[in-house]
Amino acid sequence: MPHILESYRQYFPYLKTGRIYFNHSSVSPMSTFVTNKLKDFTALSSEGAIDDYMLVLKTADTTRRQLASLLNTDADRFAFGDNTSNGLNLLAQGLHLKHGDEVILNNLEFPANVYPFLNLQSDGVKITFAKSRGGIVTAEDIIDCISPATRVVSVSLVQFLTGYRINLKTLTDFCKPRGIIVCVDTIQGLGGVQMDLSETPLDFIASGVQKWMMGPMGFSFIYITEELQARLRPRYVGWLSVINAWNLLDYKLEPRKDAAAFQNGTMNVIGLMGFSGALELFDLTGSQNREQVILDNTEYFIAKLLELGHTPLMQDVQRENLAGIITFHPANGQEIFNHLQSKKITCSLREGMIRFSPHFYNTKDEIDLVIEELKGL
Repeated sequence: MPHILESYRQYFPYLKTGRIYFNHSSVSPMSTFVTNKLKDFTALSSEGAIDDYMLVLKTADTTRRQLASLLNTDADRFAFGDNTSNGLNLLAQGLHLKHGDEVILNNLEFPANVYPFLNLQSDGVKITFAKSRGGIVTAEDIIDCISPATRVVSVSLVQFLTGYRINLKTLTDFCKPRGIIVCVDTIQGLGGVQMDLSETPLDFIASGVQKWMMGPMGFSFIYITEELQARLRPRYVGWLSVINAWNLLDYKLEPRKDAAAFQNGTMNVIGLMGFSGALELFDLTGSQNREQVILDNTEYFIAKLLELGHTPLMQDVQRENLAGIITFHPANGQEIFNHLQSKKITCSLREGMIRFSPHFYNTKDEIDLVIEELKGL
């Protein structure tokens, strides 16, 4: 029986080639919502109003409002950048943590959410790693590591390898009354699973858009609260960081009050246009619908792998801690990966593990085809 969003498969041209793509935790294919935006803008830039800066400003404003709607917050709290790492560096370098201050990470983080904070060790900042258990780091595991010296907790919404989705509300409920900054890398999950910042008041988000948000590579955004922004002293500023940017010869370093103060100069406009298209598709499909299909597919995939005798890492995890990533660790991971590639089935091989990551438009029929190929091995 078709699922609620299966009709949207028509917007993904690669499906005409017969491929099965279960690698959205790496990079998503571009939908026609994205490619049409890119085609229109490149045509305008090469044949029409080449310097249409008002279109850029309008698209940026619209995209901020789309993000605000997606996360249930204020549009002026978003700024655009190039990647997750640089977004996290804005926080790590802007806080000016001092000797003895502590940052809590965990030992299953993707390096983008580790190195910006490890870089602070030369300033005497203490980095503490919460330890995983069975591929899981819970909010409680992180809370157990918090000390009077803790100033920042930085986590991923979804662990990139195992697919575990952390309970952010448990974390914020503990940290907010204690003045501990909660920073989240949302690149694995946002767009696939829901987030509501009115219920889970995070301080800072950094996220590339090429994975579950289905935008172009080389474009990202940050979210920062007004309170946290007032505490930061940015290491880098540029001509667009200030209030009266177009008074070009009036050199007053008066930072903007909104999050766009962190956009120092010309942004990746091509990336912005493509991302705006991806968000238009998301507006049509709905966050709740996407999450429902993704979690249904995740549970179905786990059950089918168990029937084959494999041991998915998240087999005993509750639905609210799943998020679209299904990983197992076979003895012949490279052989399986190569075989699936030869059958036009795209997944990931990470740390010897096979990782599948279907999105909202993928179907159980596609999962069944993959399972059939695995039976032969």
